[in-house]
Amino acid sequence: MPTPIQREAIPHVMRGHDLLGCAQTGTGKTAAFALPLLHRLSEPGRGRRGGPRVLVLAPTRELALQIFESFTIYGRNLPCRCTAIFGGVAQGPQVGALRRGVDVLVATPGRLLDLIGQGCVALGEVESLVLDEADRMLDMGFIDPIRRIIAKLPSRRQNLLFSATMPGPIATLAEQILRQPVKVSVTPPASTVDTVSQWVLFVRQADKRALLREVLRDPTLTRAIVFTRTKAGANRVARDLDSAGVAAEAIHGNKSQNARQRALGAFRDGRVRVLVATDIAARGIDVDGISHVINFELPNEPESYVHRIGRTARAGARGVALSLCDASERTYLREIERLTRAHVAVVKDHPFAASDNDTAAKPTPPPGQKQAPAFGQRQRNRRGHGPFLSWRT
Repeated sequence: MPTPIQREAIPHVMRGHDLLGCAQTGTGKTAAFALPLLHRLSEPGRGRRGGPRVLVLAPTRELALQIFESFTIYGRNLPCRCTAIFGGVAQGPQVGALRRGVDVLVATPGRLLDLIGQGCVALGEVESLVLDEADRMLDMGFIDPIRRIIAKLPSRRQNLLFSATMPGPIATLAEQILRQPVKVSVTPPASTVDTVSQWVLFVRQADKRALLREVLRDPTLTRAIVFTRTKAGANRVARDLDSAGVAAEAIHGNKSQNARQRALGAFRDGRVRVLVATDIAARGIDVDGISHVINFELPNEPESYVHRIGRTARAGARGVALSLCDASERTYLREIERLTRAHVAVVKDHPFAASDNDTAAKPTPPPGQKQAPAFGQRQRNRRGHGPFLSWRT
């Protein structure tokens, strides 16, 4: 059964319309553009030309690989060639694939511009341009490179832009490149996934690692992504968990592409239960069955919170997002609540509650959402198995 974004977007993409899609991660948006574009490529009389006919731009290597894999799977019985180009690996195999001919090119902006400058890529045959996760490309400083790439494309083309949020610069870019676009929004801009239960735990910064270990005692926490703000922080948290007997891997921009793929493979295969990631490295992680997202550190950009918790509750499943918030991060929490227009419920009386927890703002949960019971009560009810059990999901 198609997801809402697929039902809304596919007919318009099939007809060749420009489209502006506001959709969070985990809503099935890759299929919403890949399936109709592959169908159009396979129509009679549309044989291979001198260069790619579909160009998909993505902010990170992981997302580019994910999109490439989706096109490959969906088009396995079609005479369409697809390749992905991105930095962090040798360019030789990518250049070789381009020389053999490609119909669908998935690329990160930096590597694509490098290969254009070397004369390895010609974009004069592009019929459809897809900008995926445009807001993240804005965060990563890719807007100017995207404009340089667009300047090399034919003026007559289809344009598809997808973004989970719609900040001002992205709205301006959409106005400049989209022609009479169909607008599809399956969730309100900057909203959070309805099927994610969100909770915040106020804690002293010095107690965060101990609280994280306590959280991970939850037997329902089968597969989790833990977010940190820095690469060094991701390494420290992963080492601490490993020393505590929790199988964990860190993934961030300082790791080679091969190391990142090995870590992601171990997480996907279940050999490690916890992946510790920075925001940029986590883009494109599409792993089934992520039960929890844990914000070890709250992001200083509230839009990143929306992207983070979108790693769980994918394709209609339910999930849990837990945020460990110290005194310095209370402002970040308020900004997140302002952006998402929703309160995050507070878990009270957990083992490492901050001493000023009683003075912290504790918003009343919205109608229909339960307030987390006191830790002591949960312990009595659950015979000491830890504070985060099946009732959370």
